[in-house]
Amino acid sequence: MWIANNWTDYEVLDTSAGEKLERWGKYILVRPDPQVIWNTPHGHQLWKRKNGHYHRSARGGGEWEFFDLPDEWTVSYPLPCLQSGSGAATPEKNLTFRLKPFSFKHTGLFPEQAVNWDWFSQLIRDALRSDADRPIKVLNLFAYTGGATLAAAAAGARVTHVDASKGMVGWARENAVSSGLGDAPIRWLVDDCVKFVEREIRRGSHYDGIIMDPPSYGRGPKGEIWKIEESIWPFLQLTSQLLSENALFFLINSYTTGLQPAVLTYMARMALNTSFGGQVEADEIGLPVTGTGLVLPCGASCRWTGN
Repeated sequence: MWIANNWTDYEVLDTSAGEKLERWGKYILVRPDPQVIWNTPHGHQLWKRKNGHYHRSARGGGEWEFFDLPDEWTVSYPLPCLQSGSGAATPEKNLTFRLKPFSFKHTGLFPEQAVNWDWFSQLIRDALRSDADRPIKVLNLFAYTGGATLAAAAAGARVTHVDASKGMVGWARENAVSSGLGDAPIRWLVDDCVKFVEREIRRGSHYDGIIMDPPSYGRGPKGEIWKIEESIWPFLQLTSQLLSENALFFLINSYTTGLQPAVLTYMARMALNTSFGGQVEADEIGLPVTGTGLVLPCGASCRWTGN
């Protein structure tokens, strides 16, 4: 399992009875988690000192209950120091994210994805060290509030950020400013990801790194329907046409039960290895749980790296 264990502003404190107890900066939240099927004692003292609690409804959805929680706050993530060619460490770059509780339990950030940010930011830095004049172009699809976009930009890539939600793209741009990346070479686009990829293919565009974090179900700006089980394979085949000749990586994330690491591996090998070679590996991603010393699984990721 790939574990996001470099956080200082975030941690899972405990889990029980379908919920996780989390620290986001100095605020404590309790949110539902479908992976938490065990019912263990609520021994951690902060279960009783929470700032916000999302209560799931038996009818679907749910609602927040707040206890002295601000409308908005921030947390930061330090990208690990990346070694220069001389062996000297470069300063840490902190990514800063705006958070706020909104519909269906979310806060605007998936902290488990930090383990992937570390992985591809290292690939980008290594490529730039070996060829400082080579521009590294990265495409982030279903890009949400921009965690992966900011990590790639901080590592030195030129990023194209695509999401169907105007609100999410605006939020990502604000995160860029908060992270000191307001002037970074990032192209912000509100668009249907499938239609954007089709246009990029017609334009002859190519990217050195591609990130996709597709939802299980969604709608584009004009009502386009996305169902991951029906759409992910043809979309992966389509998007692979945008990889450059010397591409660095392709990352696929999944929070859908049926798309386990072995399924992601099979698809990636069929869609990518047959045309580009390289290597594929996939695994669960997770977050350490402070109170137990165990790891909470949080979905799966598949990583392709070029030769």
